[in-house]
Amino acid sequence: MKIAILGAGISGLSLARFLIEGGVPAQSLHILEADSRIGGLCQSKTVEGFTYDVAGGHILYSKDTSVLNWMIEATGGMGAFEKKQRNTRIRFEHRWVNYPFENGLGDLPPQANFDCLSGYVRAWHKRMVDRSSAPRDFGAWVRWRFGEGIAQHFMDPYNAKVWKRELDFITSDWVAGRVPDAPVEDVLRSSVGIRTEGYTHQSIFYYPRQGGFQAIADGIASTLHARVRLRTPVTEIVQTKGGWKVNGEDFDLVVNTLPLTDLPRIIQGLPAAVADAMRTLEYNGLVSILVALERREHPDLSWIYLPHEVQGPTNRVTYMSNYSPLLAPKGKSSFLCEVTIPGGSPYPGGELEGDVLAGLVAAGLLRRDEVLFTDRTNIRHAYVVFDHRYAERREAIFGWMDEVGLITLGRFGRFEYDNSDQCVIRAKALAQELIPRLQRG
Repeated sequence: MKIAILGAGISGLSLARFLIEGGVPAQSLHILEADSRIGGLCQSKTVEGFTYDVAGGHILYSKDTSVLNWMIEATGGMGAFEKKQRNTRIRFEHRWVNYPFENGLGDLPPQANFDCLSGYVRAWHKRMVDRSSAPRDFGAWVRWRFGEGIAQHFMDPYNAKVWKRELDFITSDWVAGRVPDAPVEDVLRSSVGIRTEGYTHQSIFYYPRQGGFQAIADGIASTLHARVRLRTPVTEIVQTKGGWKVNGEDFDLVVNTLPLTDLPRIIQGLPAAVADAMRTLEYNGLVSILVALERREHPDLSWIYLPHEVQGPTNRVTYMSNYSPLLAPKGKSSFLCEVTIPGGSPYPGGELEGDVLAGLVAAGLLRRDEVLFTDRTNIRHAYVVFDHRYAERREAIFGWMDEVGLITLGRFGRFEYDNSDQCVIRAKALAQELIPRLQRG
């Protein structure tokens, strides 16, 4: 069997490793990667001694301890990682508010605290009385779940920054299983100043000591270098009687991790309805901006959220140099700022960096005289957008793929909101499914 894996991101690399570990001959695998290096959305970049993750701030954690341990061991073991306690905040005006927002109401100004608590209790009571199901529209879901106060003070402005769309354009599907429901008792405690914690599944995370999150992709790829063809963009996929041709080369099996939105220009003979479903999938791109600082150290924070317009276009700031002392030169520190853009839109011009810095100054996060330089990376596919035709499109796409035997994997290969550990979990499951088939020949 000759197998093509399209893309050398975390999904494609993990699949290859699991297949080999399961007994599939390494020489049967061919990983085609358009870039000059591996990693995909897990790539990192180093500029003048400052390292940052190009697709926004990443952390390593997982509810699946076997996958977590596999990723750590592939990267060199626990000694290659920093073990960190998550310390995340929301910058509300010039206050630090505990994260998640509903666990930090006591940090708000008195009127905002009352608005949010009152709205939360009303929404909770209404859910209990009505026994209502979660609304499909994300904007309506926010009010159903959190109430009017949290919606107005945080959720509406923050999510408008992230998604760049009206919130009712998006469905609530993406929050299913991702946003734990804070007990109403915790929200009441937080409002009167008794500290409570939410999202405890992220409370401890790991980060590579050096090289950024790229180190994990590099570790997974450490036994695969002979199998990866860099600078090899996929320009044509054609189904044949016995399998597939990729760029004119014959393969028995193809596993795609390229974005589904790119496939209509690559796959020959794609049905028009399937091509349309692929092209019209909604997504956001990302501009990641490193801010290198002449500052010895940061407050002990992991990342923060900026909901207000006056805080500039950045929605999230990662305190990058807090993740490892080796991510910035000695005596210096760094921020990683994220600005989303609607998929397919042109990237903002050079004025964006100025707007980002002005917003950080307005938020009280830095002084302009601390800034050494900025560095930008544009990421074309960063976030899946769950609009109201999302499920319909995917049904058409995967129905056709299953029919022709084209396998697809990865965050944008499947258009699912998967973190890196979930990508590895799915790659492991696919490998376990494929190995018996491949061993039969």
